[in-house]
Amino acid sequence: MQNTGYQQHFEPIAARRPPTNETGAMAWVQRSFFDGPSNTFLTVLFLALLAWAIPPIFNWTVWYAVADADNAACRAAHGLGACWGVVAEKGRLILFGRYPFEEQWRPLVASSALVALLIVSCLRAFWRPALVVAWVAVYAFFFALMYGGFAGLTLIETARWGGLPLTLLLASVSLVVAFPLAILLALGRQSDLPAIRTLCVVFVEFVRGVPLISVLFMASFILPLFMPQGTKIDVLLRVLIGMTLFTAAYLAEVIRGGLQALPKGQVEAAHSLGLSYWQIQRMIVLPQALRLVVPAIVNTFIGAFKDTSLVTIVSLYDLTGAVQLALGDADWRMFFIEGQMFVAAIYFVACFAMSRYSQWLESHLNTGTRRQ
Repeated sequence: MQNTGYQQHFEPIAARRPPTNETGAMAWVQRSFFDGPSNTFLTVLFLALLAWAIPPIFNWTVWYAVADADNAACRAAHGLGACWGVVAEKGRLILFGRYPFEEQWRPLVASSALVALLIVSCLRAFWRPALVVAWVAVYAFFFALMYGGFAGLTLIETARWGGLPLTLLLASVSLVVAFPLAILLALGRQSDLPAIRTLCVVFVEFVRGVPLISVLFMASFILPLFMPQGTKIDVLLRVLIGMTLFTAAYLAEVIRGGLQALPKGQVEAAHSLGLSYWQIQRMIVLPQALRLVVPAIVNTFIGAFKDTSLVTIVSLYDLTGAVQLALGDADWRMFFIEGQMFVAAIYFVACFAMSRYSQWLESHLNTGTRRQ
């Protein structure tokens, strides 16, 4: 063995920190906002717009705003700051509409029970057949407490219902009842029976072909013309029927998209195992189809919730109608922007909650969508 004349030593190099321009907060800011000339220009432009817009918005909404229900102070600050005192002064009229002032504890309790049930229904642990019974019981409690006429409660006609309770009632009933109806319509459009398929297609296409305002107008003013003499249907019930059918038509198309996304081989395999049509739909088809269209379903729910503002055409004062009614007072009429912003905040909170729940539901049901 030859001697090379030297001895080789291996000394490992200690781990070194990565370059500071590749990790850390500053690196993330650079990659996200200043990565290239165009990105840098857009970032600077956006920051300039914020610097221009935020100070006047802050001054109007907070710094010079009037929080007390002082009409004189609000008029003095008009143009400089917001008058949130209009919410304090007209808040109960905005939230409860024309419902009698001394009886407004009733819509408060009824709405609280409905909201509590909505929250409970969003939790998977309560997805049991008993939940259907709970919905029926809460709706019966809601109508009984709001209408009254028993146990010493003053009878309040549905024409005087309004504000947030009416919005919650219209939205929840139209969605809860429309969902199973939409499933039947979606299945009917794929039926092998021509009569059922044609009936479902005609219904869906006709309802989707007209605006909701037209549906409400027909349900409220034209439908009574075809009723027998002396027959009268409450206007609230007519509006609920119209909104439910309208929402069901749109939901049916969303659900049909989920049904068409499933491979036919699963249905054929289920037939080979001897399962009936309804067993296949209940245990195989619908669970998968509904998972695929969760975002579209929630999007339809949000649209239906906001569509409740259209009922003012039939003289029902929901949340948006109630704020117009409240600002009919000449002393507070000039502060309509603040009133509308208060209502917009309520709608935003509700819609944002539904959007976040949709994202949670997608990940919880493992729909295959990749969260970023």
